[in-house]
Amino acid sequence: MKPAISSFAAFFVGALALAGATAASAEALDDIMASKVLKVAVPQDFAPFGSAGPDLKPVGYDIDTANLIGAALGVKVEIIPVTSANRIPYLQTKKADLVISSLGKNPEREKVIDFSSAYAPFFSGVYGVKDLAVASVGDLAGKTVGATRGAIEEQEITNTAPSTATVKRFEDNNATIAAFVSGQVDLIATGNTVAAVIAERSTARPPVLKFVIKDSPCFVGLNKEEPKLLARVNEIIAKAKADGSLEKISQKWLKASLPAGF
Repeated sequence: MKPAISSFAAFFVGALALAGATAASAEALDDIMASKVLKVAVPQDFAPFGSAGPDLKPVGYDIDTANLIGAALGVKVEIIPVTSANRIPYLQTKKADLVISSLGKNPEREKVIDFSSAYAPFFSGVYGVKDLAVASVGDLAGKTVGATRGAIEEQEITNTAPSTATVKRFEDNNATIAAFVSGQVDLIATGNTVAAVIAERSTARPPVLKFVIKDSPCFVGLNKEEPKLLARVNEIIAKAKADGSLEKISQKWLKASLPAGF
């Protein structure tokens, strides 16, 4: 009988060890604190949230927010530049612990990842030249609209535009901006901050807001089943709102205060 009892005990201890290892690996915050490194996916082509600075290092609202969270945790921040299309896959494959990449919340994304409280204001709209008569989504009939693949604007326009509208999808924001500036598309579906950047770059074809698609604040994205990390990130964001840290970031990059009650 002894061998049977011994085998069962060994199995039981092994099962407990496996369960413990699984639980430990599931807690991303513990892993971050142990490694002293926070891996953050940030935009590489979405000024002023994230773009390459004069020294080619990422700079912007999202990078400052990533560094703010890293400083609050007391860990080094590893910045990982991503595009709109690959930012969530980077999170899901554990290449990043957090996505701070002007990420909007929608039901489809909420099925696969979790979101923090909002850390940055943002709204999406359709923009065109001043004399183009467009005031609502119905007016897009017969028009060509440029949008970045995977971005919330592309999803919204795809779902709401008339069947006679043409949505041209580009792989990154620089390509989308270039298409509008060069006249390849009649209109562009993008965020308010991107439109401001286009206006600075193209005085000959400055974008004018035609209508708002969606008010979509930015959230930090993280994998599901990470309650400790989610709670800690929310705590840091709340403190940053209360002590004015996020206000300073907003003034620096968006040239505007955070909205009342944000």
